[in-house]
Amino acid sequence: MLLEQILPNCALHSHRVAGDERGSLISLQSGFEIPFEFKRVYLVYGTRPGVERGFHAHKSLEQWVVCVSGSCVFTVDDGNDRREVLLDSPEKGLQIGSGIWREMRDFTPDAVLMVVASTHYELDDYIRSYDEFLSFVRSS
Repeated sequence: MLLEQILPNCALHSHRVAGDERGSLISLQSGFEIPFEFKRVYLVYGTRPGVERGFHAHKSLEQWVVCVSGSCVFTVDDGNDRREVLLDSPEKGLQIGSGIWREMRDFTPDAVLMVVASTHYELDDYIRSYDEFLSFVRSS
């Protein structure tokens, strides 16, 4: 369920939680909760204090990011607007479409990010320079 449209191609969603006295369960299915078919899932963890990550965008890749433990702050940018999003619960998913610059910081020691990606790793899909990113979004 949509919680907040952050940018035109970036939104914060809530996950449906099933649970009882034994605990909680969140199910994320391609084409249902996650609105794209995915090819890759990876984890980001063990980030040292003060380290910032990301600093890139993707030309076509879409992502769904869940902080399954701990918390961190995402900065997302579409070339016109920059917004900050706190991911601090597995009950939230950050949908990041193509053409969105992302930066991550303020990781708690127990932070674990799960990233669901629409494609396999493709080096050519990355935009690692902010100036190149601005040129990309302005030409799109």
